[in-house]
Amino acid sequence: MEKFYLTTAIDYVNGAPHIGHAYEKILSDVIVRHFTQRCDDVYFLTGTDEHGIKIQKTAIEKGIEPKQMCDENVAKFKEAWKALDVNYNQFIRTTDEEHKKTVQLIFKKLLEKGDIYKHSYTGLYCSGCEGFLNEKDLTEDGLCPIHMKKPEEVSEENYFFRLTKYKDVITKHIKENPDFIIPEFRATEVLNQLENIEDISVSRSSANVSWGIPVLDNNDNIYPQVIYVWIDALSNYITALGYDVENPSGKFQKYWPVVHHVIGKDILKFHSIYWSGILLALGLPLPKQLLVHGFININKEKMSKTLGNVISPIDILKAWDLKIPDAFRYYMVTAAPVGKDGNYSDEDFKEKVNADLANNMGNLLNRTLSMLVKYFDGEIKEEFKTNNPLLNNVKYVIFHVKENFDNFKIQEAGQEIINLVDFTNKYVAGIEPWTLAKEGKMSECGQVLVNVLEVMCVVTALIYPFCPNIAQEMANQLKFDLSMKLDNLTLDNIKIGKLISKEEIKPVFLRLDSEFADKGKG
Repeated sequence: MEKFYLTTAIDYVNGAPHIGHAYEKILSDVIVRHFTQRCDDVYFLTGTDEHGIKIQKTAIEKGIEPKQMCDENVAKFKEAWKALDVNYNQFIRTTDEEHKKTVQLIFKKLLEKGDIYKHSYTGLYCSGCEGFLNEKDLTEDGLCPIHMKKPEEVSEENYFFRLTKYKDVITKHIKENPDFIIPEFRATEVLNQLENIEDISVSRSSANVSWGIPVLDNNDNIYPQVIYVWIDALSNYITALGYDVENPSGKFQKYWPVVHHVIGKDILKFHSIYWSGILLALGLPLPKQLLVHGFININKEKMSKTLGNVISPIDILKAWDLKIPDAFRYYMVTAAPVGKDGNYSDEDFKEKVNADLANNMGNLLNRTLSMLVKYFDGEIKEEFKTNNPLLNNVKYVIFHVKENFDNFKIQEAGQEIINLVDFTNKYVAGIEPWTLAKEGKMSECGQVLVNVLEVMCVVTALIYPFCPNIAQEMANQLKFDLSMKLDNLTLDNIKIGKLISKEEIKPVFLRLDSEFADKGKG
C-alpha cells in the first residue's frame, strides 16, 4: 500500500462536541494509526462545517456574529480531539478563505457547464438536515424522521444541480464496485434512494440564509444567493488538498481518488449520491470508499437534548479521572461492529476495559516482567531465546488483524488482539513458570518468560492504534521499537531489551475500580 487518505465528516459547529462526534474521530484515528504502521504516506483530514441556517439562528439567539460563534465552538472541537489523541494531519474549516474561493469557482464551473440552473421551488425544508424532504420521507405525523421536527414549507427561486443526469452512472458504479459502500447493506439502501432521486437545490436566497458563501456573478435576476451546504461542505475533501478547477495541486493529484470517507449513516445519501454527482460533473473520479458507521446510544437510548443524555467525551475522561484517553478510545471502537449502532454505559465501559486492558493485557505483561526480575534480575540470557511455540498463533493473529483493518472490521481486529493475550495467558497458566523456578528448572523458566515477552511485543504493536499511550508504556518496559512496520513484525525480528530493571516495571493500566483509579466513582 503506497498511500492512504482518510477523511471524517466535518462537524457542524452550532454546539459543542458530544460522544457521537468523538466516536467517528476515534474510529478514524485508529484506522489511520494502523495504516501508518503499514505504509509511509498517510494523510488524515478532519474539520468543521460552519455555514447554514442553524448556525445563523443560534448566533442570533446568542447575540453574537456567526463567525465568532464558529470560532468559539471550533476551539472546543479541537480541544476534544487533542484530549482524545486524534492525530490528524489537517483541520479544514469551511470559513477558510481558500476553501470559500475554490467552492465559488466549483459552483461557477458547474453553472457554466449547464449542470447548475435556476429554478423556482416550493418544498419542505428541515433546518436540522439542511435539506428539502419529500412527504414520503416524513413520519406519519409529518416529522423529519431524524430530528423529529416538522419541516417548514419554503418557496424560493434558486439554483439547482442536475443530479438526475448522473443517476445511471452512480447506480452502475455502486453495482459494479461492491466495496464502494461499507457495510454492504448500506449500498442497497442507496440504490433504493436513487430510484426516486430528483435534481437538488444548491443555493439559498440570502433573504432566508445570509450566513454562507456568496454565489459569484449572481446577475441573472435571482435574489442574491449563497451556496448551499452540500456543495460547500462536501467540497472540503478536495479543497483541503488544493483542488483547483483549472490547475489541481500536486497534493490533490497525489491523494485523489485514493480516499476513504468515514461518515455517519444519517449523511450517507448526501455522500453517496449528491457528492458522487458533483464529482462526476467536475470530471473527477469517485472516492475509493465510503465507510458508514452507526450512532452511539446512551444506556441503550438514542442520544438527544430532549432526553438530556447528550454526553461530552471530555466529561467522561474527567468523571473517570483518566489522564490518558486510551481506555475510552478502546471501548468506543470495540463495543460494536462498524456500521452498527454502538452503546455507552458506565458499567459496560468499566467492565470491558478492566477485563481487556487491566486484567488480561496489563496483568500479563506486569507479572511476566516481574518474574524476570525476581528469578533472573531482569536479564534476558541468550539461552532463553529458543523456537517460540506461540509462533504460529502470532502469525495467525497478525494476518487477521491486518485483514480485518483492510475490511474496516475494527471491533473484530481488537478482539483478535485480546484473543492472542488470552491464548498467551493460558500458555502461562498451563506451564507455570513459577513452578519451574521452584523446581530449579531455570533455563526452561527463562524460555517461557521470553516466549511470553516476545508475544507481548507483538501485542504492543497491534494495540497501538487503539491505545497509543498504553502501547508506548509497554514498549518502554519491553525496550521494544514501536516504530517497526507490521510487515516486519515477526518473532525473529523482535528485539527485547537485554536488561529490565525493577524500577521500570509498573502497571500500564489501572483497573477503573482500584483504589488508585476511578476516584470519582466510588
